[in-house]
Amino acid sequence: MSDSMSYKGYIGTVRYSEEDEVFYGKIEAINDLIMFEGKSVKELKKAFHEAVDDYLETCKDMGREPQKTFKGSFNVRIPSELHRKAAEKATIMGLSLNQLVQKALEEKVTV
Repeated sequence: MSDSMSYKGYIGTVRYSEEDEVFYGKIEAINDLIMFEGKSVKELKKAFHEAVDDYLETCKDMGREPQKTFKGSFNVRIPSELHRKAAEKATIMGLSLNQLVQKALEEKVTV
């Protein structure tokens, strides 16, 4: 089971409200808050597609880039023991800690 879906390169996260008996979600990794909902999976999927299309059209009309920009750096909090082991491994491999983390991420996210 997945709690996300994708369309045109955008990812929407999905939840279910038992109280309202509705599926709802939002588009991730963009600068704006774009939500969508539906009473069935079919309605939810349609609403997600419409939300992405509307978002892209609105950005086009406003003359701005639609996706969130990523600057290429972020903080990661890990246990100190894992930090030590990573630093040791990087040293043994002749890499900086940043290079080791980049290599590990590339291995995990590359299909």
